[in-house]
Amino acid sequence: MNDYFKSIILESTGATSLLQKERIQELWSGYGEIMRFGLKGAEMENVIVKHVQLQNKNDHPRGWNTDIGHQRKLKSYEVETTWYENFSARSIARLPHCLNIAKQGDEVLIVMEDLDEAGFDLRKSYVSWDEITECLKWLAQFHASFMDVEPTGLWETGTYWHLDTRPQELEALSDHNLKIAAPLIDQKLNACNYKTFVHGDAKLANFCFSKDGKVAGVDFQYVGGGCGMKDVAYFIGSCLNEDDCERLEDQILDTYFGFLNQELGSKAHEIETEWAPLYRVAWADFHRFLKGWSPGHWKINSYSERITKEVINQL
Repeated sequence: MNDYFKSIILESTGATSLLQKERIQELWSGYGEIMRFGLKGAEMENVIVKHVQLQNKNDHPRGWNTDIGHQRKLKSYEVETTWYENFSARSIARLPHCLNIAKQGDEVLIVMEDLDEAGFDLRKSYVSWDEITECLKWLAQFHASFMDVEPTGLWETGTYWHLDTRPQELEALSDHNLKIAAPLIDQKLNACNYKTFVHGDAKLANFCFSKDGKVAGVDFQYVGGGCGMKDVAYFIGSCLNEDDCERLEDQILDTYFGFLNQELGSKAHEIETEWAPLYRVAWADFHRFLKGWSPGHWKINSYSERITKEVINQL
């Protein structure tokens, strides 16, 4: 990291000096890294820094090394900076506070609060129903925060698997019926009257847990407009096996809409009436992407296949 970016971190935190403590992770396809820096002379002990390097990369982990993919990544980091600059402060769902954003050439630096230091220091590979409930509460709060807000500068249609951004994965899809139905599934989701901001990558790995059971969300590269069922279906698919996905489906929706009602009151009933039937449509939409992107993926299961066929038959 160059001296300019180091000076930005010092200026953002009021620190007199800093030390890189940990490389938390490399960004997808090698577009940079997320680091934890220790601080001296500041009120906070640590800060998280996302250092993005936007030059073209050719090391996608699943071989999708194309200009389409590169342009999607460029857009995703533009969206993330716009999100933190213009929208993140409106969220009633807990997320890291952005301290500063700096750009130089083809590099971007995002300086953020360390959620570990704020008490959200647990990461989960497996979750209990109570922990799932807290994540559904987070999603309901997030969606309530941005109901009917225009996603100016964000993705017009949120999620990283949105059909218009995934033509190659659609072309690779061998499921003929699903391939034909894909535009209709996309259209049905986009035609809903009630739209909010979707997180767009609300998997279990993007939630941080506290010891008292609260959660915070991270990673906002694919925030954009759409139906909140996209986030709910995607989140559930990231943390439950197919039997539990089916067994708990009604309970999942009741829980989510219960929290949405707490935030929006009587308006939530109208939203539930429109959105609840779209839960399975959202599930089929992600299933379409997954079967084209990685046909052997563990998330492709009999539950997903069955409800996707039901959705296609109902279109």
